[in-house]
Amino acid sequence: MAISLTESAANRIKSFLAARGRGVGLRLGVRKTGCSGFAYVVNYADDFQPGDVVFEDRGVKVCVDAESLPLVDGTTVDFVKQGLNEAFRFRNPNVKGECGCGESFSV
Repeated sequence: MAISLTESAANRIKSFLAARGRGVGLRLGVRKTGCSGFAYVVNYADDFQPGDVVFEDRGVKVCVDAESLPLVDGTTVDFVKQGLNEAFRFRNPNVKGECGCGESFSV
């Protein structure tokens, strides 16, 4: 099982944590929602919770709760800037379909 980061995502997380002055890494999870069933939940982690699985890539720790892990296993997290918009993007090999608006996915 693994979660990986692109160079762009790792740099964004490192710079945000440094500016924020606290945090141990990125927290990645999913919640049930939307047209297709699931949506990603991304937060900066201030600590690790019991049951978290922690991965490290490019010097950044990514924690995933045990319930979300089967849905995001193998995902690569990227950080993309397009004009004035910037966001994390996910390449998840488990996704079978996505809704038209791009906000949710099914596995």
